[in-house]
Amino acid sequence: MQASSSSWAPTTLRQPVLFIGHGSPMNAIEDNVYSRAWIELGRSLSRPQAVLCISAHWETDGSRVTAMSQPRTIHDFYGFPRELNEKRYPAPGSPELARLVCELAGTLSQVVREDTSWGLDHGTWSVLARLFPEADIPVVQLSLDTSKTPAEHYALAKTLAPLRRRGVLIIGSGNVVHNLGMACFEERAYPWAKDFDAAVRDAVNAREYTPLLNYRTLGGNARLAVPSNEHYLPLLYILALQEPDEVPSWFCEQVTMCSISMRGLRLG
Repeated sequence: MQASSSSWAPTTLRQPVLFIGHGSPMNAIEDNVYSRAWIELGRSLSRPQAVLCISAHWETDGSRVTAMSQPRTIHDFYGFPRELNEKRYPAPGSPELARLVCELAGTLSQVVREDTSWGLDHGTWSVLARLFPEADIPVVQLSLDTSKTPAEHYALAKTLAPLRRRGVLIIGSGNVVHNLGMACFEERAYPWAKDFDAAVRDAVNAREYTPLLNYRTLGGNARLAVPSNEHYLPLLYILALQEPDEVPSWFCEQVTMCSISMRGLRLG
């Protein structure tokens, strides 16, 4: 179902914003503690007019937003079962919402360009398959511009705030701690992974965002927890959208595979 242009008129209803630690793409098809938590989260949400997702798995030179009517399901992984590779999430896109994102970003000289070559990568569809399994809500993805600093990503996110009162659910999909090079196939956590995850949680609870924008200052664990920042940056987009009356609500607070934080955050 394609949202009409009238969907983007301001309303009094404010959509929440979510950060979801998406972890393995197998969470899209496995019955586990994470997939069950996402299903329950989806049931608790009011139906949005559309979803805007910032995924760790779309990095570009310059900011891009998907603008096609029917985005493809991207299987950007290998070595997984056939069932996962055959999984599709045929949600419609929304060229109208893509244009609105470009217009809002332009108000602060943040240039976002429309893109018709990407689609929905697993950072987006593996989560949405649990939140909204009918795949009948329009979905748009915003890329991570590799030239931007964390502070610049945060500033870009601020321009998206009006979308919350225009029926758009904004989701950041990544992982607070993400070090695949040190991962193990066990349900336990390295001490440094737990420490960094807890430091981020505490800073969010205290609404102390300067250390989070300069995450390397959070201690020696930061370089292990965030060896590259594409999985961390989606969190900053969600924090930038927090309003004064919103208190953090956490879910899936486990660190799995020794070095992957599944922590999720809801605001609103």
